[in-house]
Amino acid sequence: MEQRITTLIQESPYNVHLFIKNLTTNQLLIGHQLEASFSSASLIKVPILLALLSHIEKNKLSLDSTLTISPADWVDFSVISEQRLTQSTFYELLVWMIMTSDNTATNVLIDVVGMEYLNDYFQHIGLQDTLLQRKMMDVEQLAKGIDNRTSARDMAHLYTQIYQQKLLSASYNKLVIDILSRQRVYDSLKRYLVDDVRLAHKTGGLDTVDHDVGIFYTHAVDYSMGFFITNVTDNDQARQLIGRLSKVVYDQLVKRKGGEG
Repeated sequence: MEQRITTLIQESPYNVHLFIKNLTTNQLLIGHQLEASFSSASLIKVPILLALLSHIEKNKLSLDSTLTISPADWVDFSVISEQRLTQSTFYELLVWMIMTSDNTATNVLIDVVGMEYLNDYFQHIGLQDTLLQRKMMDVEQLAKGIDNRTSARDMAHLYTQIYQQKLLSASYNKLVIDILSRQRVYDSLKRYLVDDVRLAHKTGGLDTVDHDVGIFYTHAVDYSMGFFITNVTDNDQARQLIGRLSKVVYDQLVKRKGGEG
């Protein structure tokens, strides 16, 4: 498996960061460029999800509480904006933020607690390289080189904690996995998988990056993996690469070790 993955990386014109971890044994199987940071794109929305649920839990707020949305908050790539909504519940915003990577929902949630709170929370749960520095669709900040960052090491650590369900109360830990399992974008990690496998994951993409990271729950083994492609010039080509890498891992960990059943 490692040799095939190394070959795919070497043949790619892009820069690849990755981790593959057996969650059943808590063993890191493969890591490549683990500590180098890169633009997180929408991967940042997963630690934001955890931080908001922690805030809701600590302050005994209700997921059904309604938040006001100003028309000034509406940005592109958002079903909130499409519907021109001026209010929504915590629950709806959290789900849309992950399920369709909704940018308006994300920005409204950022404003609830502020960037400083979020970055402090990221540090608190052990994310060393993850930093929120701009809102979604803030092209002016991005043009200045101000971007949100993370690393393969941080994503491996984050998804291990999500799998172990140690960050929040039992009901909220399960909610995180449920929401991640409902994401509607499957053109990377599951791109070439025929089996109906459960995947709790989040994608992230900009013009020059494509990422997908998540947890596979299978009959043979539970494992997490993330592929983070940078210096991208063709986003679909990058997603095809993630799909090929993912299939190599699935075939090795599930098909060969777990049988065909």
